[in-house]
Amino acid sequence: MSVQTWTYILVGITFSLYIGIAIWSRAGSTKEFYVAGGGVSPLANGMATAADWMSAASFISMAGIISFAGYDGSVYLMGWTGGYVLLALLLAPYLRKFGKFTVPDFIGDRYYSKTARMVAVFCALIVSFTYVAGQMQGVGLVFSRFLEVDMDTGVVIGMVIVLFYAVLGGMKGITYTQVAQYCVLIFAFMVPAIFISFQMTGNPIPQLGMGATLNDGSGVFLMDKLDGLSTELGFDEYTSGSKSMIDVFAITLALMVGTAGLPHVIVRFFTVKRVKDARKSAGWALLLIAILYTAAPAVSVFARTNLIDTVNNKPYADMPEWFSKWEITGLIKFDDKNGDGKIQYVADKNINELDVNRDIMVLANPEIADLPAWVIALVAAGSLAAALSTAAGLLLVISASVSHDLIKKVINPNISEKGELWAARGAATVAVVIAGYFGINPPGFVAAVVALAFGLAAASFFPAIVLGIFYKKMNKEGAIAGMVIGISLMLFYMLKFKFGIFDGGKEAVEGLKASWWFGISPEGFGSVAMLVNFIVSIVIMKFTPEPPENVQRIVEDIRIPSGAGEATGH
Repeated sequence: MSVQTWTYILVGITFSLYIGIAIWSRAGSTKEFYVAGGGVSPLANGMATAADWMSAASFISMAGIISFAGYDGSVYLMGWTGGYVLLALLLAPYLRKFGKFTVPDFIGDRYYSKTARMVAVFCALIVSFTYVAGQMQGVGLVFSRFLEVDMDTGVVIGMVIVLFYAVLGGMKGITYTQVAQYCVLIFAFMVPAIFISFQMTGNPIPQLGMGATLNDGSGVFLMDKLDGLSTELGFDEYTSGSKSMIDVFAITLALMVGTAGLPHVIVRFFTVKRVKDARKSAGWALLLIAILYTAAPAVSVFARTNLIDTVNNKPYADMPEWFSKWEITGLIKFDDKNGDGKIQYVADKNINELDVNRDIMVLANPEIADLPAWVIALVAAGSLAAALSTAAGLLLVISASVSHDLIKKVINPNISEKGELWAARGAATVAVVIAGYFGINPPGFVAAVVALAFGLAAASFFPAIVLGIFYKKMNKEGAIAGMVIGISLMLFYMLKFKFGIFDGGKEAVEGLKASWWFGISPEGFGSVAMLVNFIVSIVIMKFTPEPPENVQRIVEDIRIPSGAGEATGH
């Protein structure tokens, strides 16, 4: 059977599974819609959290970035992995004990202010829409290649699917759908990685294959071969870095602390019964995430090596079928500048005749390696699972922010539970349409868009959450000022240096790199905006009234482990 037939079969089966789960577990109350009734087991929640966390950026784009940027791309790997550890150990248990299942709800109650809640709702919407744009773009990218429809149509199909199970099932439906999606995405990522690792090195474990010798009898290590191929073509050594140390540090930090402020991940810790279960599910999630994250560098090495071997200095007329299929999508382009009919893939832009979108590397990797059609189709099903699982979680955050934090807590406190549930579903519907628009008109490649969302979360939420948990004297005036200035600064920097809004549009962005503040890229500027947020919050707090006594007592209580009183006799 052809790749397209296999894709229809596997994607059809997985989509039927997701929809069936959504119907079976549809939400009948606001508690089920927001937090799945609070009765999910730690293992199931760990799987759902891993699926929620491993988005299209992790599945599709991270290995693609590493395959092109080499050492420099490792900032995404380090930042996102370290960020999850930070979230699981530093924040999640305390937020769970506080008992508020949305970040705006926590900020509104902790800082005893409707204004603080409104600012948090605004920040949650900005972060979530930026993040979900990357997911919908990933969905469109997969559909455009494997179902052979244009990207816009692919985004619309993804919108309909995610709308169905997010609006019908809420968090309850999303949780159990994400358990299935984790199984699909991890199987889809690892199977081709194992195939290719064995094919290239004779070692079936990708993490070990990356550091092994090639099985062609040459005795050359795979990484040495890739370094040699890269330098021969005028690129930097794959294992060397070109980013400045301060930018590497800033991006890694922004991704880490941004993780700890992401509302769609935080809400997952409210779907279990106890604080103890929240810690257990965090441990399970970290273990399950590590399977993909430790394999991603290997996949990037396999993909880049195979791509260079397949295309460089080879006649265009002899390119395999996968090349022409990706050409149709516009994500790989050949421009025969010297008219010799051969593909010259070299560093010099005046000579380089091949333009490859880095987001295709994971998806095209099995085709480049000439793996069976069912494996290629499996990757398509897995990438859709990754994108849709995170998109669903983000849409729930958006709907909860509007229906619970805005309508229920600010506009109409007397709204009935049924009315709130319908408001949540209506908000999710509108959010899907907006997310679809951003998916059709993306501001960059998938991981870069997602990185900006992390920067926004770092600039706005992280200081307010950390100070809210660990500093009882932190008051509403400081938190509000910090969030407003932090996210405003990050938005300004993004618009200026990522989109060139104030300096001639996107065409001028490359020329603006020399003007980056402190030499820090837009993806890393969340670190600077976060520090500004902390400073502003603490300075304003020093000149304004302390929080009420009851709020300070709540802050002290959430840091005391459950049962500590009985154990110490107090």
